[in-house]
Amino acid sequence: MSEARWYVVHTYSGYENKVKANIEKTIENRHLEDQILEVRVPMQDVMELKNGVEKKVSKKLFPGYVLLNMVMNDDTWYVVRNTRGVTGFVGPGSKPVPLTEEEMLPLGIQEEEIHVDFEQGDWVIVTGGAWKGTTAQVQSISMPRRILTINVELFGRETPVEISFKEVKKVEM
Repeated sequence: MSEARWYVVHTYSGYENKVKANIEKTIENRHLEDQILEVRVPMQDVMELKNGVEKKVSKKLFPGYVLLNMVMNDDTWYVVRNTRGVTGFVGPGSKPVPLTEEEMLPLGIQEEEIHVDFEQGDWVIVTGGAWKGTTAQVQSISMPRRILTINVELFGRETPVEISFKEVKKVEM
């Protein structure tokens, strides 16, 4: 699978948050969480002076644009491009161009370095969600998605389940 990159989508002005919500709903419905990782409407805090009173207000950094961290393929392109309110990807013609590292720096978007205290084969206990209290062995770890796969017993069979890093704690066996 190819690597996730940041892309810019042009939207109707004022529809940025609606487009973000629509894309997030589609991601959930089509189970594309591993391909479209994040949808952002960049905001900045500015001071406004109205009637002699200063007030801190959040404004869109780029009105009419939404940022997406995604793996570009035919499915993800189709889903995003056909979302209501999206007029297209930023790039020449119909070919989306990912943002470069230099373009990402001023936006304050950088990859967080994650340190986890477990690895494949370790035992963990689930601390939240539907499997809370379950002890299981780590089968695989996906750092970009921040999830790990464990096997749980479901209807008498070992079944792989994906769990967020936040919902597990390493246990000594």
